[in-house]
Amino acid sequence: MASTAAPYGFRPVNLIGGQPYAGSTRQIKIASGYNTNIFNGSIVSIVAAGTIEIVTTNGDNSTGFPAGTVGVFVGCTYTDPNTDQLTFRQHFPAGTVASDAKAYVVDDPDVVFQVQADASVAQAALGSNAHLAAVQSSSTGSTTTGNSTTALDATVNTTSGFAFRIVDFVDSPSSSVGDSFTDVLVKFNPDSHSYLNKTGI
Repeated sequence: MASTAAPYGFRPVNLIGGQPYAGSTRQIKIASGYNTNIFNGSIVSIVAAGTIEIVTTNGDNSTGFPAGTVGVFVGCTYTDPNTDQLTFRQHFPAGTVASDAKAYVVDDPDVVFQVQADASVAQAALGSNAHLAAVQSSSTGSTTTGNSTTALDATVNTTSGFAFRIVDFVDSPSSSVGDSFTDVLVKFNPDSHSYLNKTGI
């Protein structure tokens, strides 16, 4: 059972129609010297400069996500300024100076993601909307593993302004509906993904 709070960010699972997720990503530039850690499983956004940054709102109906929110960060590549070697990392270390830094982003708005909630989520929440449990920051992840610790808020709602739709639950020997920290499957709501909303960046 998912009885321990051990959030891991957002993990791509499949597509909303049941098709498999084939691992496709888009490479988007990270500004040299960007001073915030970006962890594997973090929600990210394209900003006005045309680069990727971590989303720092929780996606509820009062703040929402930025118009440029484009998906989930799953790693990066850059030339390490200390070794001058091309480097692949689970996370982007804050302050890294590299003109060739690029993020790998799962940007398909039809991808379904697995995420742990910060409390129990009941079967009746299927089809409800949800948002992040807390605002992402440079500390919402592990610089050792490179993985995010972002979680979903277990308080669900029908409010259209919430960022995610709960489409299923993880049913496995280690996770069930209603567990203390339920593993759920979600997708971006249309207004919360840059490719589906009508507002430009």
